Amino acid sequence: MTHSDILAKLKVKIFADGADEKSIRELYPCAHIKGFTTNPSLMRKAGVDDYERFARNLLEYVRAKPLSFEVFSDEFPEMQRQAKIISGWGENVYVKIPITNTRGESAAPLIATLLKDGLKLNITAMLPQTQVDEIRPHFSKKSQAFISIFAGRISDTGTDPEPVMRYAVEAFKDCPHTEILWASCRELYNVFMADRTGCHIITVTHDLLKKLSLLGRNLNEYSLDTVKMFYNDARDSGYVL
Repeated sequence: MTHSDILAKLKVKIFADGADEKSIRELYPCAHIKGFTTNPSLMRKAGVDDYERFARNLLEYVRAKPLSFEVFSDEFPEMQRQAKIISGWGENVYVKIPITNTRGESAAPLIATLLKDGLKLNITAMLPQTQVDEIRPHFSKKSQAFISIFAGRISDTGTDPEPVMRYAVEAFKDCPHTEILWASCRELYNVFMADRTGCHIITVTHDLLKKLSLLGRNLNEYSLDTVKMFYNDARDSGYVL
């Protein structure tokens, strides 16, 4: 089975996570890429120095797939102002709102307000199940949102992320326009983990997306390639004993 066949069988949608404009342009036409996400950390790493100009440049060609941009204030009134500006950039724009500010104060009241105003949201930096419970009452059948749970960071603590992902899927099952997103993907196998939990979306970094061609590869062949890599690197380094 080819990697394309394997991808076609997945129910989970793959969103490309990054802020490199060249890579986003290259990925946009790919049928298996269903959307895009960014965040201020990725943008800083990519050398973005003008937030709005960067966003509007992307939106000139990313028109038919969802694209998330994050607010960057730590104060809720300013987050609200920024959210309305960002939302106005395009119909396919989802505004990322962190689940709390840096003081640990809940963004739930702001989320409720923005949802009532009809904004498309991406609730980000969520980890524990209690945060799912905290925001769920503010969502309705009309709410358009992504619930971004950082499964990779949950795994980093030695905790299995799948139970909270399944819990979130079940919690929002009556909200047809709200999708559960597996965030902070660490390896390609996470795509299959997300798929089996019923997650609607997984964000995958541009570097990890380059590994999609490995799906379904014969493991004996891959083992041999690994042996050749070690041998060639040792030879080219001129090691002697």
